[in-house]
Amino acid sequence: MRFTAYLVLVATLLLWSGNWIVARAVREEIAPGFATAGRLVIVIAILAPFCWRGLVAKLRGFGAGDWKVLVALGFSGGGVHLAFQWLGLHFTTATSATLYLSTAPVFILLLAQPLLGERILPLQWAGVAVSFCGVALIGTQGDFAAVSFNVGDALALASMAMWGSYTVFLRMRRDALETPEFLTLVCVLGLVFMLPWVGWEVWAGKKVALSPAGAAAVAYSAIGSLLLAYAGWSYVVTRLGAARAGATMHLMPAFAVALAAIFLGEYPGWYHFAGIALILAGVALSGWRPRFRYRP
Repeated sequence: MRFTAYLVLVATLLLWSGNWIVARAVREEIAPGFATAGRLVIVIAILAPFCWRGLVAKLRGFGAGDWKVLVALGFSGGGVHLAFQWLGLHFTTATSATLYLSTAPVFILLLAQPLLGERILPLQWAGVAVSFCGVALIGTQGDFAAVSFNVGDALALASMAMWGSYTVFLRMRRDALETPEFLTLVCVLGLVFMLPWVGWEVWAGKKVALSPAGAAAVAYSAIGSLLLAYAGWSYVVTRLGAARAGATMHLMPAFAVALAAIFLGEYPGWYHFAGIALILAGVALSGWRPRFRYRP
């Protein structure tokens, strides 16, 4: 059973990591907003027939507090953060962008204080500083004299900030939605937030016609990196536990860098290795909690 869980875990992380590689590979084939909206439409079309009736019935009993959290989840996790990823990969390599995946725990820490009232210790602030030194190292490609920061790196970082806020908002949920109902609603809300972006792309004449490569990428993003990976992650967390499964998230940059080298010919530089080392060191400091023992 545990062996199967680890196989599913590796497959899940590969599916998520592969989303960045696919987005980079088809960046000229489809506009990022249109690709993201298409992903959401596919997921809704698959899930809604099975849970729409129950979802609508439960929504009637929601209060203002429930809707505030759900709308925040739809904005931060429903689509905009993925559109930032796809747009950012027009300007930076998949190798650089995926290394920012490990900054998510730092953003969760920063947002947990104002939103959840959790206290941040001085050592955790030090961890945040160390992590962002790693971010700066990757973003400037090892040249701190270069004050410019690649817009693609900035968008990838913004995507991780949104994912961190999505994670924090998840902890604020008090609704009674089942997983398929919740995922459907988040996708519907995310699609609503994506409509202005898609409208601008159509008005600006961006590429919204689906080429075979673009269609395949959208299908992979919807079915592979969302539905299958989400189901796989739920299975893994159930079998291995949240803490053990969560610790493996830091394998995703390694998987993504390997996939980028194999499929895109993007090879990491020294600043990638140094930057991810600083980010992971900062995450380790940020997650540290002192244990006090009373000794009479």
